[in-house]
Amino acid sequence: MSRLPASTVRGVLKVAAIPALCALALALGACKKGGPAPDAKAGNGPEAVPVEVAKASHRAVAASYTGTTTLEPLAEAQVVAKTSGVALAVLVEEGQAVRAGQPLVRLDPDRARLAVAQSEAQMHKLENSYRRAQQLVGQQMISASDVDQLKYDLENARAQHRMASLELSYTTVTAPISGVLASRDIKPGNFVQINSPIIRIVDASRLEATLNVPEREIAKLKPGQTVELSADALPGKRFTGTVDRVSPVVDTGTGTFRVVAAFSGAGELQPGMFSRLSINYDQRADALVVPRAALIEDGGEPAVYVIRDDKALRTGLKLGYSEAGWVEVREGLKDGDTVVIAGKAALREGSTVQVLGGDKPGDAKATAPAAQAGK
Repeated sequence: MSRLPASTVRGVLKVAAIPALCALALALGACKKGGPAPDAKAGNGPEAVPVEVAKASHRAVAASYTGTTTLEPLAEAQVVAKTSGVALAVLVEEGQAVRAGQPLVRLDPDRARLAVAQSEAQMHKLENSYRRAQQLVGQQMISASDVDQLKYDLENARAQHRMASLELSYTTVTAPISGVLASRDIKPGNFVQINSPIIRIVDASRLEATLNVPEREIAKLKPGQTVELSADALPGKRFTGTVDRVSPVVDTGTGTFRVVAAFSGAGELQPGMFSRLSINYDQRADALVVPRAALIEDGGEPAVYVIRDDKALRTGLKLGYSEAGWVEVREGLKDGDTVVIAGKAALREGSTVQVLGGDKPGDAKATAPAAQAGK
């Protein structure tokens, strides 16, 4: 193969270098004009944080103390046998209403009757002896000391007779209070020991609920305040009562004081029901409130995120009463302010927000004048 002349080779190299030099020149020109176009994403601002919002509004809000307890009857009696004997008859059944003094159980009275007859005979004997002695003492046929001894023996016999009669009355067991028979632990034929409980009576005409309230509430709770009650056994129903009495003494061991609320027992409420109580001690008919979910829970002072110009601004608040998911705002907001209730965790001061589930804050106010102008 023959070699090309050196002049020919140099000419070919010059021709091949021309496109490369042109490309380099174009690249240098582009750099002088500001470089390549920036990426589209780099030109966008920070992404908007999606949030849900609510508006501050006016509504009635009550200040209340809530607690749980069980209902207790106004009175309760554990009936016991005051004497021993065999139960001849049981005159009542569980659930039966009874009156104070009504016979409940009859015990075998034979032994008690014999004791009454014996004491009565001894008493009559001494009464006759004492009358004869009074006649003889005037004739000085008996000493005054003997008359005094007879008088003492007579009084003792009378006391024994009364005791025997009382024992006989105990063979009929009676109701100490009016109420309903809650339980009965005796059957006919059972032998009953003295002082053994046999029947339980409950007076449910009025029910009471006792709360042990922290001492910080002692200046707020007073007799006569309204109490609302809901019982787990009666879902969906609410009952109204009143504060009956408030203990003025704080228990040093627990730091609490006793509050007793009273309810009518004529309806569905029954003793022993587990209940939830709410005592309303103040009411504001037109308070500015926001949902409790709007509060920022970071351990700091009460605050919310307020939306202004699509930005989230942290705003400190002075709070008042709280009730049923609403909290009263005493200072920091005005009626109609939009606050964040969901999505707070992703927000920072000045974060751009995107409101979900409705118009952006301010849209309603912006469209209202336009709608009026179009009329």
